[in-house]
Amino acid sequence: MSTTTAPDVDERMVATSRATKTLRRPEVGSAIAALIVFVFFSVYTSEFLSDQGVGTWLNSSSRIGIVAVAVALLMIGGEFDLSTGTMVGTSGLMVGVLTTHYGLNIFVAVVVALVAALAIGAVNGILVMKTGLPSFIVTLGTFFALQGVNVALTKAIIGQVAIQGMKLVPSYDAIQPIFGGSFTFVGASVDMSVLWFIGVIGAATWLLLRTRPGNWVFAVGGAQQSSRQVGVPVLATKVGLFMATAGAGWLVGMVTLFKSSTVNGATGVGDEFIFIICAVVGGCLLTGGFGSAIGAALGAMIYGMTQQGIVYANWDSDWLKAFLGIMLLGAVLVNNWVRKRAEVSR
Repeated sequence: MSTTTAPDVDERMVATSRATKTLRRPEVGSAIAALIVFVFFSVYTSEFLSDQGVGTWLNSSSRIGIVAVAVALLMIGGEFDLSTGTMVGTSGLMVGVLTTHYGLNIFVAVVVALVAALAIGAVNGILVMKTGLPSFIVTLGTFFALQGVNVALTKAIIGQVAIQGMKLVPSYDAIQPIFGGSFTFVGASVDMSVLWFIGVIGAATWLLLRTRPGNWVFAVGGAQQSSRQVGVPVLATKVGLFMATAGAGWLVGMVTLFKSSTVNGATGVGDEFIFIICAVVGGCLLTGGFGSAIGAALGAMIYGMTQQGIVYANWDSDWLKAFLGIMLLGAVLVNNWVRKRAEVSR
């Protein structure tokens, strides 16, 4: 008498329901939260959906979101960058000092600031990889170094910590519309930062989902040692991610400088935590290897809508900080719950 045993089934070939696939997407939680915030303030306040209101929270969300998306990529790669906020101010101050004090061509100054930002990002990445120190510590050191340079060095060169007279710089009017311009869309005044934001989201999403380097980002965040063993260029991938966050900081620095025509030593300080919160709310795990650019963008939209919604609701602005803390803790709990549910669902 013979007996037959059922062949082993590869778990990767098991059919997965559409609901399970949806739950496994990192941006699901942030999409639901964004919808709730949008509906709440749309109903609670009359100004939220006005032309001015829509333009205001879109513009605010875009400036936060540009860096938040880059930070999300870095977190998916398993690292943190606490110097992104100060990089915004550093980039703007560099352009301001080079043009108003030294008379450098404004287009050249913008490129010099970009090169400097990318170099700082590369140094962060190399230090993390070569020393084995946590990225939290390395970039915290960079944060304090840049903050000191932004104040002390700028004061030593021009005698103050704020840049003034940018509108008098030759060719200012030629470059200003690229970074600080605005246009009207469906009645709302929208800054160019929104278009930059959309471009960054598209580029980051394409990179993660359609390219080999995108696979490398997920791989080095999920299992760095195993990735190295199968030939993934871990050093180049992580250095590139740090350069991306620095480059995003430079871009927001240019947006800030050419929108207001001024920048000071405190510009961007503190925003690094908001960038991380937006990425976590968007579905990025603190342990790396999981997340999405779209989720981080939605996290930034939640922040921007809440920030302006609180103003229109005539609430104390300090409630925004409480909301951020609750949102961070809630996002971590929801993300963990959703992932566990997705793992056992079929």
